[in-house]
Amino acid sequence: MKKRKFKISDIIFVVFILLLIIPQTRTPIQVAVNKLKVAVWSPSVEDEEDQNEVTPFEYVVVDLQDNSQNISVGKGKVSFISYWATWCPPCIAELPGIQDLYKDYGDKVNFILLTQEEPDKVQRFINKKGYELPIYFPQMQAPEFLQENSIPANYVIDATGKIIIKETGAADWNSKKIRKLLDDLIENN
Repeated sequence: MKKRKFKISDIIFVVFILLLIIPQTRTPIQVAVNKLKVAVWSPSVEDEEDQNEVTPFEYVVVDLQDNSQNISVGKGKVSFISYWATWCPPCIAELPGIQDLYKDYGDKVNFILLTQEEPDKVQRFINKKGYELPIYFPQMQAPEFLQENSIPANYVIDATGKIIIKETGAADWNSKKIRKLLDDLIENN
């Protein structure tokens, strides 16, 4: 009988699988893998024929301070809508890029980051990460074209309600391509 020799790659693979099984190490590994995706994947503009349009509406939301607000979408201002959660590795991986984008475009674009989680949990997460993002809790059903079964789901909507980008999964929202797109959408508004 031939004795099997284990290669170092076999051992690394087994260790990696074990780390994914252990709950305490699973999320950090998944976040790291998604950060790699964010490093190389920038969202793309939908093809013209695939661009849906939402009827302009007021998104009824509550903020982290429990204040009710109505945020206009498709009514004269570009909107960035993100559906996310604190437990979602792809969401965690892309939030730093969204934070950087918000720093530079927060006064020119409606940033609407929506989650269904408990406000206290979200506030702890935001404080721990040092984010200053406009986080909201939806108080209404999203229009049909903004309903997605997976998170993160992100949308860039122009000032008339046309969905320019619809992206699920982690992506680099702070890329030159996205910044140029936002600049063009703001300028043509």
